[in-house]
Amino acid sequence: MDSYLYEAQDLFDFTRELRRDIHRHPEIGFQEVRTAALVANKLNEIGLEVWTGIAETGVVAVLDGEGSGPVVLARFDMDALPIIEETGASYASVNTGVMHACGHDGHVAIGLTVARILSKRRKELNGSVKFVFQPAEEGLGGAKRMVDEGVLEDPRPDVCLALHLWNEKPVGWLGITHGPAMSASETFHVRVTGKGGHGAAPHYSVDPVFAAAQIVNALQSIVSRNVPPLESAVVTVTSIHGGEAFNVIPPEVVLKGTIRTFDSSIRGLVLQRFREIVTGVAQTMGCKVEIELKRITPAVINDVTITNQVLDIASRLLPQNTINTSTRTMGSEDMAYMMEDIPGCYFFVGSSNADKKLDASHHHPRYDFDEDVLPYAAGLMAASVSSFL
Repeated sequence: MDSYLYEAQDLFDFTRELRRDIHRHPEIGFQEVRTAALVANKLNEIGLEVWTGIAETGVVAVLDGEGSGPVVLARFDMDALPIIEETGASYASVNTGVMHACGHDGHVAIGLTVARILSKRRKELNGSVKFVFQPAEEGLGGAKRMVDEGVLEDPRPDVCLALHLWNEKPVGWLGITHGPAMSASETFHVRVTGKGGHGAAPHYSVDPVFAAAQIVNALQSIVSRNVPPLESAVVTVTSIHGGEAFNVIPPEVVLKGTIRTFDSSIRGLVLQRFREIVTGVAQTMGCKVEIELKRITPAVINDVTITNQVLDIASRLLPQNTINTSTRTMGSEDMAYMMEDIPGCYFFVGSSNADKKLDASHHHPRYDFDEDVLPYAAGLMAASVSSFL
């Protein structure tokens, strides 16, 4: 078992060089042309069968072992974010306004390292590894596009695995959780329409600003009064826009925000109450509403048996690490679309280091992680994949 970690450590320079190259050249979702080409070239170099252009820029490769057995899918996301980098790193982004602020550059480098490790162990594997390098994870639907275009077929996986470098925790920490790990996510867009008028004569108007304010307040009752106290949900209004002048009541106000849940029944309850409250309050205020709810991802639900196996591998490979088995986040992840059909485990690998000032949160302009985590993550993923084969 230790050999996987030793091999990953031997490949550290390879992994770090890849990560820094990808970090210098970030690309946002469905535009990962350079990244996809790099991935395909590296996979071709080790003799894997490679498919490109899946969901526009996705890359898939299959590594067949010597014997027959299950198919394990290992997914690594590739996209960056529209953020101006402020890290000052020597490998900082050269693409103005785009940066890898969520660790996906590390994920790609880890995935290519895992492919290299396992390709040397073909004769030990009974089954196949399906490497999936996914575009557009950051809310653009890359995983669903890949599923729709057949990534879960030919060959169909029996198990799927994914990881995330996690800057909320330090290097040496692992989060491997049974059941729900990341939340389902919806966005909402609500248009509240009234009757505009002069700010000095509000009695001639139907004020959508006042109605929107009441809606925002009332929505807070969903979690506090409708969701059972031992369950979890989030309803957050993140944008309110209406009007331009101090003395004009506008004809409409637009509210935007997000809804997060873990359990499907709680999701149904929250969405029902959301519609009822928005519609009811608006009508009480004399306004009309248009409600648009868009599903971004389902919840990431880890399979108990598969998670137990990953936990066993982690405890044997990285015995000095702290392993948390109750890690959950209201962050969302579209790997959930693959895990709806294929049982799997999505786990977190602590990647921050406060002493090195590498502890900015995800999606922050100064986000960066401690590269010492790369061999641990690659070794754990390689060992976990091979444990099923």
